[in-house]
Amino acid sequence: MDIRKSFRDGVLYTAIGKYSNVVIQLVITAILSRLISPKDYGTVAVVNVFLIFFQMLADSGIGPAIIQNKELTDHDVDNIFSLTIFSGVTLAILFTGLGYPVSLIYKNDIYVKLCLLLGVCVFFYTITIVPQSVLNKSLKFKQVSLLTLYANVLSGAFAIIFAYLGFGVYTLILSNIIKALATFVLLYFQASLKFYFRIDKRSFHKIFDFAKFQFLSNFLNYFARNLDNLLIGSLFSSSILGYYDKAYQLSLYPNQVLSQVITPAIHPIMSNFSDDKEKMSDVFLKISSIMITVGVPISVFLVLNSRDIILVVFGSQWLPSVRVFKILSASTWLQMANSFLGTFFQATNNTKKLFKLGIATSFMNMLMIIIGIRLGSIETIALMLLLSFTLVLTITLLYLKLLIKFSILSYIKIIIVNAIVIIPYILFNHFFVFIKFTPILNLLIQSLAVAVNLGIAFLIFISYRKYQIFKR
Repeated sequence: MDIRKSFRDGVLYTAIGKYSNVVIQLVITAILSRLISPKDYGTVAVVNVFLIFFQMLADSGIGPAIIQNKELTDHDVDNIFSLTIFSGVTLAILFTGLGYPVSLIYKNDIYVKLCLLLGVCVFFYTITIVPQSVLNKSLKFKQVSLLTLYANVLSGAFAIIFAYLGFGVYTLILSNIIKALATFVLLYFQASLKFYFRIDKRSFHKIFDFAKFQFLSNFLNYFARNLDNLLIGSLFSSSILGYYDKAYQLSLYPNQVLSQVITPAIHPIMSNFSDDKEKMSDVFLKISSIMITVGVPISVFLVLNSRDIILVVFGSQWLPSVRVFKILSASTWLQMANSFLGTFFQATNNTKKLFKLGIATSFMNMLMIIIGIRLGSIETIALMLLLSFTLVLTITLLYLKLLIKFSILSYIKIIIVNAIVIIPYILFNHFFVFIKFTPILNLLIQSLAVAVNLGIAFLIFISYRKYQIFKR
């Protein structure tokens, strides 16, 4: 296998789909944020926490296990797909019943109706896992990306229509249902899977050992990532949760743009080199360099322009999100650097070690969230999360080094170089930017300043490399 070509094609087609999806999501979010109140977003943020939990239960590590196991036959995959249909029905029924206890906890009867509707989403999310994994395993990144794009465009168009018709909170719920249904239908017909009423359990046993630790790792990560929304939703108002969740989701966009372009291609390709530690180390450092080189300037840009970004994307009613967004933006590069590390545990068949690592990092994340809650504001929660993301990246790198033997000094060098490169832009903001224009014009000027900074740095780097070659 030509790893360079496979990786390039995987990233290219995933990038086309992901970048298109991000642009579409930003446009749709910008429109919906002006039509739907922070309170409604906060209401949906609560039920989304439980929806994500059921999505995690639905996957159960099956997706990565199908990609990793090279001995599965078509019959095995059909059996596993059939199993997900039965489990999807079961999970959907359980989710619809969840509305009653949730409505009691959060003192709002609307959750009974929302959970009833989102039970449909749970079913389709569950039965989409195998078709998507089969296509990714076959390195059909182009098909997956384009089909996902079609589903997002369709659900986004309906979301805007629903919002203009005054559906309020139900706009977000119905658009989720349309997206889940469309994604399944499009991927299923590409994967050509069969359904069996009688399931051969031996097929599932082939992936069980891998899947169980992947599931346990995802289980821990779920609580580490969603405890903040659960606690804020129960201890603060729906509006405050809406402000926090919007800021958090916006801070994740850069990570989604890049890491979710690269990460889907890593596991299917690197699983073919699970015993080649030198290859693993080399690829790891190259991907880390890309993530950090892109992530550091993005983080700095978001921190320095947080108010204008909130105003442009969401509108003035979301200004209470600015401080939280500024703090979380400082963690963007950390999350980008950490986002793909789990795939190297998967590719080397070390999901058990990934689970053990997840115990430590999840506990740390949850502890920091609780401390932030105790300190009494969504800003302190964001600060504690920033500290947690820093510690989690450090611990994960030290643990991963035991598996693929990469150089820690080389990694630190990447961080230091990129921190030095962005200093002129920071100084530009500190000493020279004192005149403010409209938010959009401010962002255009700032974007130009970053581009000039990085362009000059790139020219210096190229000149230095030529000088080094000339000396030799």
